[in-house]
Amino acid sequence: MNKETIMSIFPEKAEIPPEVMYTPIVQKEYLSGGKLISWNGPVQEVLSPVCIKEGSSVSQAVLGSYPLCTEKEALEALDAAVKAYDTGRGRWPMMRVEERIKCIQDFMFGMKEKQHEIVTMLMWEIGKTFPDATKEFTRTIAYIEDTIEAYKDLDRSCSRFTIRNDIVAQIRYAPLGVVLCMGPFNYPLNETFTTLIPALIMGNTVIFKPAKYGVLLLRPLLEAFRDSFPPGVVNTLYGDGKVIVGPVMETGKIDVLAFIGSSRVANIIEKAHPKPNRLTTVYGLEAKNPGIILPDADIGATVKECLLGALSYNGQRCTALKILFVHRSIAEEFVQKMSDGIAGLSIGMPWEDGVAITPLPEAGKTAWLKELSDDAVHHNAGIVNEGGASVNRTFFHPALLYPVNDSMKIYHEEQFGPIIPVVPFENIETPLSYIVSSNYGQQAAVFGKDPDVIARLIDTLSNQVCRININSQCQRGPDTFPFGGRKDSAEGTLSVQDALTVFSIQTLAAAKMNDLNNRIITSIVRGRRSVFLSTDFIL
Repeated sequence: MNKETIMSIFPEKAEIPPEVMYTPIVQKEYLSGGKLISWNGPVQEVLSPVCIKEGSSVSQAVLGSYPLCTEKEALEALDAAVKAYDTGRGRWPMMRVEERIKCIQDFMFGMKEKQHEIVTMLMWEIGKTFPDATKEFTRTIAYIEDTIEAYKDLDRSCSRFTIRNDIVAQIRYAPLGVVLCMGPFNYPLNETFTTLIPALIMGNTVIFKPAKYGVLLLRPLLEAFRDSFPPGVVNTLYGDGKVIVGPVMETGKIDVLAFIGSSRVANIIEKAHPKPNRLTTVYGLEAKNPGIILPDADIGATVKECLLGALSYNGQRCTALKILFVHRSIAEEFVQKMSDGIAGLSIGMPWEDGVAITPLPEAGKTAWLKELSDDAVHHNAGIVNEGGASVNRTFFHPALLYPVNDSMKIYHEEQFGPIIPVVPFENIETPLSYIVSSNYGQQAAVFGKDPDVIARLIDTLSNQVCRININSQCQRGPDTFPFGGRKDSAEGTLSVQDALTVFSIQTLAAAKMNDLNNRIITSIVRGRRSVFLSTDFIL
């Protein structure tokens, strides 16, 4: 990609199709205690990664603003969630399964009505392409539907009694309490909801704080949250995390922290809780997923998967391929075909047909990526592809770096952006040693043809990472598969089914079998006197 094309990437306002143009959102309210509360205090201006030309000037589009709430509002939202849970005696945790499902379904129907607004803001607020933004929305709807069905299955499996050693018991899953959900900017809808929805459906009350980027796209859903759930069941926090999250955690009233982001921030938040033994943590953290390309790999197919794995959504995914170890015998050919592949990717604005590489939402991110690529060049790596590491304001053109070695920052640090470091190797112990010594352990990808070699690698890698991808890129889906990580990459396993048990705890009611206890249990069940002790079967 030549420099001139990169430097002229941003459009004039008249060139933007009306159907994809955003409507500014000046958010003056937040959800707390079942009410949309007006905010007249300071606000945070939201800038788009998309820059617009106006005459001779080029500047980031202003999308709107959101409240910068204070400790006071944060603690009020917490109190609302605590009140709604009411030590497990609140309306929401005491609801029957089918009633909670109905509330979730009502919310989902309200969410579907806001698809256009949310998809449009996903493009403008975080630079996600229109197909990917649409996919994130539809995937989230599918996730909610699958969660409902998984919850029904879980409840059905619990709708019977177990008898062992003359003790009769019913084992169910009970909620944990108040959950603080904090999602990431790269999937601000989907990954926020992969914790929020299961937490809710299991009977917990929730406070959720949007990520620093990807805030306004959640504004269209506040009314649906308010109207679908009892007061205080869902509450929102807006503002600087340092100002509002710490005080909430310091109260000790948060029972579950569901956080997707960096391990550094997760550790800071967790340490603020005064009673860590009472805090359940569910983390999705950073990763440096490696690809291992063996000498017999199908280079054409491998290049295709590695391009997708490294550059989908500009490489801003925890599951992205972030470092490639390529056998030296094929490294030159592989790198050349990767360079050709990058040259064939379309760059541009999120709404343009076929676009693959778009501007980046994080402030200062292009400078950071340039620093990583400059450091690699300083230590004798080359930027193989034309235009690699070129910067135009919020846009960073993908950089293919080769050969990369352990003296470079990019070898060790997660770039979370469109840089592809390629490390040549001769001995398989080179990538394996890297993986063993890494702080991260989410996934790895292996490309090759020899079943014996791949089998040995699977056996080795299965004790280092949580998913080994064979001749395919690293990825999260399908959502029914477990999604976790070792070391600093995760805590707890998420999938549609696993998330339900992560946000609950097995609890049982048990009694010795005798005439009195048998009569009591029979009376409770037949009279539907208890929500917990029940043999109701949901179809």
